[in-house]
Amino acid sequence: MKVRKPEPAEIEYKGMKFLITYRPSDATMDKFVEELKKHGVKDVVRVCEPSYATDKLMKEGITVVDMPFDDGTSPPDPVIKEWFRLLKERFHDNQCTCIAVHCIAGLGRAPVLVALALIELGMKYEDAVALIREYYRRAVNNRLLSFNSS
Repeated sequence: MKVRKPEPAEIEYKGMKFLITYRPSDATMDKFVEELKKHGVKDVVRVCEPSYATDKLMKEGITVVDMPFDDGTSPPDPVIKEWFRLLKERFHDNQCTCIAVHCIAGLGRAPVLVALALIELGMKYEDAVALIREYYRRAVNNRLLSFNSS
């Protein structure tokens, strides 16, 4: 039985927009690019290992930023620092931008980075997780949740 991946979800808070999505493949890249353009995405943050060519994204003016970390773990400090640096730079330059974040299924690593951004913007961690879970019921496992609450 094939597991159905959740649809990409746009999360907006205090003028910052994030698109949480699953990892595309070379075969699904055209549809992926179309979805990114629909949301005004100019940056894709890939938190899993590279598994697709980025040439179609670059051709559309979409940058791919690699910030990989192990599935089921909290992001290491260098990833968090790079994530916040990217957010500060992108949202300072263009308030209307949307940053896409993906891991493999869009349920663990990607939602955690978005939750960290929401928390940094002043949202309580429980509210950040609840907001993300409105779109992805299984997002942010208990181990990751304990990281966010510390």
